[in-house]
Amino acid sequence: MNLMVSSFILVLAAVVSIFISRVMPQISVNYLSLIVGIGLFFIPVLSNHIENFNSEIFIGLIVAPLLFFEGQATRLNAVGKELKHIIQTTVGLVILALIVAGFSLAGLGLVGLPLAFILAAISTPTDATAMESVTNGLEMPSTEGTFLKMESLFNDASGIILLNMAVLWYANGYINYGQTIIDFIISAVGGVLFGFVSAWIMALFRQVLLRSSYNSLNASLLMYVITPFILYYAAEAIHVSGIITVVVAGLVHNAEAQRSRLINAQQVHFAFDLVSMITEIFNSMVFVVLGFMFIKILVNEQFGHGSLNFLLIGLVLYISNVLVRYSYGRLRLSFKNRPAWIFALGGVHGAVTLALAYTLTDTAVGRGDFNLVLMAASTLIILSMVVPTIIFRWLLKPALTDDEATSEIDQIRVAMVHHAIDTVQKMYLPSNVKESVIFDLMTQKQRTRTRDFARAWVDVVRRPEFTGAEKELEMRAFMNALEQERQYLDMISQREVKYQKYVFKLYNETLLAESLVIGPTIFDKDKATE
Repeated sequence: MNLMVSSFILVLAAVVSIFISRVMPQISVNYLSLIVGIGLFFIPVLSNHIENFNSEIFIGLIVAPLLFFEGQATRLNAVGKELKHIIQTTVGLVILALIVAGFSLAGLGLVGLPLAFILAAISTPTDATAMESVTNGLEMPSTEGTFLKMESLFNDASGIILLNMAVLWYANGYINYGQTIIDFIISAVGGVLFGFVSAWIMALFRQVLLRSSYNSLNASLLMYVITPFILYYAAEAIHVSGIITVVVAGLVHNAEAQRSRLINAQQVHFAFDLVSMITEIFNSMVFVVLGFMFIKILVNEQFGHGSLNFLLIGLVLYISNVLVRYSYGRLRLSFKNRPAWIFALGGVHGAVTLALAYTLTDTAVGRGDFNLVLMAASTLIILSMVVPTIIFRWLLKPALTDDEATSEIDQIRVAMVHHAIDTVQKMYLPSNVKESVIFDLMTQKQRTRTRDFARAWVDVVRRPEFTGAEKELEMRAFMNALEQERQYLDMISQREVKYQKYVFKLYNETLLAESLVIGPTIFDKDKATE
């Protein structure tokens, strides 16, 4: 029950931050979620019900589905093309960053060598979701963006293996290189194989269901949503990387969706909407948790290495990682100066870094060192977000924002609706049907007032229900009107190339609108069941 209440509060906080981001679109929702999480701590009636952080639950129930859906947004053949670079960045770059950061911390006398490598291992995973917060309103070059995305999908497993090595060094006083290499191979290769095979089997099973009379829309959607949870915990149970498993499974599902999206369009469309909602909520929850835990530890805990030592450690970790990434980009990836800095600063840290820090609760790491790692990791995450947010304003070109397009798109929307209304006005329809259809079309402008809705609602309550013939006329009026809208948008999309994606979004809205007015619900129930 306590976990349920805690989860509800975090979800509510995430929803609040998403609403605020609509009011302040110039600020990334991740930053707003961070601030909401901090504010949540200072509301005792809510913060007292937040359960202690559990890294296993956090990774399995939030990070795993996010990585699965992120993987599903990536084409499998794109991974094949970038396989060489993926191995370079998730193995070579990670190990190099670990060595430089670890010896930098120890060389400056901030911590002992084993603890330094624990901190360095935690600093290696990057986060594609967090990267989006630093490029808000900016255009990321495709080459650097692809490198960063591929890296963030696969480098989590490297960080986990290296962290396990460093923890054993901390506990036993020595490094077992041979066992670490074996563990890495088993975890990574095993995760790839298990993710591919299990996801392929599940995809075939779903395809069989889709082509049978046993398919159920709701049951199939539920099975799809719980896929990353099942695969993650199954992979961890057989001691392979659950993170890599869900990423590979997402890649497999991408190919499945491309070749089966029309066999049951309604189911696929619902799945996309559901994924979009879950991703948005979970992304926001990650940063709500980060903000809440950062301020909680800062206020409540005592540090054994000096109260502000974690700030310096976090700074050293960040600078070390940026310099290593820049050098690697120039020397190994053949980037020029500007792309190399974009690659270096684009290695933003987020949910996985925080979760890895919390995995130390079940290890031999002492309480004082554990608190130091948590705060240093949190400092690293915040620095990796704040610094590129500032510098990218000079390195990246501004993207066309929704605000810039709003005026033009509003004009297109109004003209589109007028075309539809003109079509309805020319049709021979009963006055009550024509009036009802025109009002619904007018709402597409998104300019009707609440009192207009209230007046229309009262009319619906008072007037008798449309007869079967009137319902059919209403449906045909909508079909003709919405067809006119799409013809207009098709013409505009060829002329207004700059706003093409927004025009296509309007086109999609008209298709969704038509799906609402065509179906068995518009007829009498007894006719619909004939």
